[in-house]
Amino acid sequence: MGQMNLSTRQLRAFLALAELRSFTRAANRCHLSQPAFSALVRSLEEALGARLFDRDTRNVELTAEGRLLEEPARRLVADFEGLVADMGDRVARRKGRVSVAALPSLAAGWLPGLFAEFRRTNPGVDLALHDTLSDQCLDLVRAGRADFALAATGPESPEWTTEVLCRDRFHLVCRRDHPLATKAALRVKDLAGYPFVHFSRASSVRQHLEAALHPQQMATVLEVEHLTTVMGMVEEGVGITVVPGLTLFEFERGSLVHRPFNLAGLTRTIYLVRRADRSLSIAARSLYELMIERKPVSRRN
Repeated sequence: MGQMNLSTRQLRAFLALAELRSFTRAANRCHLSQPAFSALVRSLEEALGARLFDRDTRNVELTAEGRLLEEPARRLVADFEGLVADMGDRVARRKGRVSVAALPSLAAGWLPGLFAEFRRTNPGVDLALHDTLSDQCLDLVRAGRADFALAATGPESPEWTTEVLCRDRFHLVCRRDHPLATKAALRVKDLAGYPFVHFSRASSVRQHLEAALHPQQMATVLEVEHLTTVMGMVEEGVGITVVPGLTLFEFERGSLVHRPFNLAGLTRTIYLVRRADRSLSIAARSLYELMIERKPVSRRN
């Protein structure tokens, strides 16, 4: 048997006739004229090389081959209708899944409000979030486990499509009773005289800071992974720190002060990064576009 082209129109006509046992009633159900309906059934029989119905003037009965086709045809039509309905749901964003990889500071500060807004308008879309460091964010997108990433590195290689989301300025954070809390102008060497709480070397904050401060070294007392740990240590006076504006939500404590620390080259760019060879699903595209629309604004004071 050569290549076979069966259509859902043919299968629906077959199922209508199998159920109603009348060309007239089956043609009406399929919104076809009787000759057009008969031609459709005949074309299916020709494609399959078998008679599917025994017809006489009064009755239409399924042949043995017709009975064999009935169940698979019902399943095929149901599967196809399910597929079309599912695609419609996805196009209407009633269904789908979006997975995002994001820096922890963005995941905790800016993303919650944005995810809440997206969920209100797309309640059927499942969201997944990986809050992790920049390099791991890119690894997750590369492996297809995240649709796109919010990262502090905008990779230049052709495997990536990158777009700038925002630029983030840095701020000194110290206790309200610290000498730097009221100092008129902040210079690198002023900071170097005090114990400093650093992020671990793998973090984008640490990498940006070291590049901008070079060759000046800070008087590091601790290196920690998490924003909340940095906050706790600074709050207790263990040391001072410098953090991007998008992390300041974590330092809004009565006992702490934050001040812009303007140093040439010390800004952090946040990028939206995705694979160049893979288009975003409809749900992922709509979340991506919402992020660009609601891009975070870095603190200036």
